[in-house]
Amino acid sequence: MAHPDVFHVATDHQQARAAAERLFAAVQQQLHALLPATAEVLHVGATAVPGCLTKGDLDIVVRVERKDFQAVEAALAARFARNPGSIGTDEFAAFEDEDRTPHLGIQLTAKGGEWDVFHRFVDALRADPDLVKSYNALKMAHDGQTMERYRAAKDAFVADALLHAPAKPSG
Repeated sequence: MAHPDVFHVATDHQQARAAAERLFAAVQQQLHALLPATAEVLHVGATAVPGCLTKGDLDIVVRVERKDFQAVEAALAARFARNPGSIGTDEFAAFEDEDRTPHLGIQLTAKGGEWDVFHRFVDALRADPDLVKSYNALKMAHDGQTMERYRAAKDAFVADALLHAPAKPSG
């Protein structure tokens, strides 16, 4: 079993992406049944980007209107474990399901809030093959390194990518 504090890229990215897409379809359907009609459920993360290396997990962002945030947070907390390694604010909450295959992470954001950026990063990757190549190089350089070191490098990469990404109106 891989050590959870060490970053590793998946050995079969096609298989990892297919597994993530299957799980996303199932979870998206479950989430839409309990969310307000204005909520967006989006597949984000590396498995949502063709050609992007992945560690093999599924990341989903749930974007909601600010007025719905507390109720949706409570609904998600009743069904998923909170991610203990993540921050929580009045505009952002993170959940996970380690029992799902692949591992499932759900980020809840208030539309237009400080943390409402996950979809923008995926859009930037999808629009720029060179950005994907650079992101893949970062991942390969950190394969076998600590998750802490990888996440610090990734955070800097994402911040830079968002700084240079075209601004989009938030839902």
